[in-house]
Amino acid sequence: MIQQLTIVGLGLVGGSVAKAARAEGVARTIVAVGRDPGRLEAARRDGAVDRVTTDLAAGLRGADFVLLAAPVGAIAAMLADVWRAVALDATLTDVGSAKAVIVREAERLAAERPLGFVGSHPMAGSEQSGYAVARADLFRGATVIVTPTERTDPGAGKRVTQFWEGLGARVATLEAERHDRVVAAISHLPHLVAWALVDAVARLDGEAFALAARGFKDTTRIAASDARVWREIFLQNQEALGAALAAFRAALAELEAGIAAGDGPALEQKLARIRSVRERLA
Repeated sequence: MIQQLTIVGLGLVGGSVAKAARAEGVARTIVAVGRDPGRLEAARRDGAVDRVTTDLAAGLRGADFVLLAAPVGAIAAMLADVWRAVALDATLTDVGSAKAVIVREAERLAAERPLGFVGSHPMAGSEQSGYAVARADLFRGATVIVTPTERTDPGAGKRVTQFWEGLGARVATLEAERHDRVVAAISHLPHLVAWALVDAVARLDGEAFALAARGFKDTTRIAASDARVWREIFLQNQEALGAALAAFRAALAELEAGIAAGDGPALEQKLARIRSVRERLA
């Protein structure tokens, strides 16, 4: 059992980790670190955490497992301070959805001070944000991608895997750059496309939204996500996202050309092929 789990950042993911860790009994003591005392106190009153603080160093003191659940850019920026403050025998992970920038910084810091760090990315979330929507079952049945390197301590890798499995998740392993390419395609690109789709309809006819049915709402649900969080994700993973956007433009151009050609059978064949790919997701 983890003796002290410190969670830095208590939004949807960090708050859900706290609630899940409490529900599953994976940590004896849970400490939350954040900037908003009101949000932190709400978690303490809920019983999701035992102690709260806005002081990073104080929150890290005594921790044997640390999870960084801030936005991607903030994780990369704070990593050096966290690295120097935690005990050498502590395990450190994060939940950033762009991994290469964080893993590179961790590798640099590990050369100065060996520490048990393994990057993590839970493939779970919501278009809603903040501790108020955190829930204990967020990770149950979800996939968490971990991104160890050749320098990763095997013991740390095992502890991080066991941690996520203890919260009900399935753990998959990817190299950090590969993770960023995959996630750019299946998560970052769809979010950006959803925002673009809403913007396109607004430009065409803003009054059309009043008639939007379930299909449009389901397709664009993720465009209601936190703009600040996704700004950071897009900027931190812009190279992989750029490649995904190029592939999307090519696919869209082919469909557009098929419609312009007026060749119904050929267009139907292409749509049927894409549909068969989509059906395999099940």
